[in-house]
Amino acid sequence: MAVTAELTPDGKKLTLAIKGRFDFGRHHDFRDAYERLEHTPDQYVVDLKDTTYVDSSALGMLLLLREHAGGDESDVRIVNCNPDVRKIFAISNFDKLFDIS
Repeated sequence: MAVTAELTPDGKKLTLAIKGRFDFGRHHDFRDAYERLEHTPDQYVVDLKDTTYVDSSALGMLLLLREHAGGDESDVRIVNCNPDVRKIFAISNFDKLFDIS
């Protein structure tokens, strides 16, 4: 599966890992990974360690996740970005909306 979700035992942190291309083809899997939960976690981590490509629809999916998590009050972190993906996030000012490392 290209999108995997791992919830901590206490239910406070959900890690979403994307493997391969993060594009519109992942839309259903990505949304399903966080919307199917009974309770909203306190923190979301999007792990892009194995992500090879990010397009504008991926940016939109991240914004939808942020809104689902609570908007400005949300704790959504994007981790393990390669330099090309980090540049895309910087150009689109996502570094102002997300904690990116």
